[in-house]
Amino acid sequence: MEGHYSVAIYPSEEINALVKTMKEDLAAKVGWFHSKNSEGHITVCEFKASEAGIAKVKQQLIRLCDGFDPVEVHLTGFGSYPNGAFFIAPDEVSKNRMKPIMKRINDSLIIKNLHKSDDPHLSIARQLSPEKLGIAKSVFTSINVNFLCDSVVIRTFDESIKQYRVTDIFPFHGNPQEGIQGSLF
Repeated sequence: MEGHYSVAIYPSEEINALVKTMKEDLAAKVGWFHSKNSEGHITVCEFKASEAGIAKVKQQLIRLCDGFDPVEVHLTGFGSYPNGAFFIAPDEVSKNRMKPIMKRINDSLIIKNLHKSDDPHLSIARQLSPEKLGIAKSVFTSINVNFLCDSVVIRTFDESIKQYRVTDIFPFHGNPQEGIQGSLF
């Protein structure tokens, strides 16, 4: 049987607490919305995999993350997508630091139907109507927080609670990556 998984960047506990409060504040104004109960995260990719497949993904992530250097991420604004997503946005320098990490992970994982993210953002809400999106934009106008991105996580979808939960953490070690490409396959 295949499970549903995602690879994500998790912010600090302090930022996750802030995100939770923001989601509660928005829900008080607009009612329930998609992703209201999910923890704050920056999605790298989502996929389905068997137990053998996820074991291979974990080995790949161990090797990849061993070579990544931690990066400082500054969250300095808000944004939205036409599909009704409302999110906290990193500044351009932070985006440019995270994008190569996300790309390397996405390009290295050999998974059928891998849903990749190439625009780092921390979701507050998804699928908001235009009216509710307008309310979110009026409620949240400024933010300036940062965290050290020093790992990625695997999140597993838990059918009993209908939420993803973190099952594995892969720390960045900043070690040189000689010949890693050949060892991934």
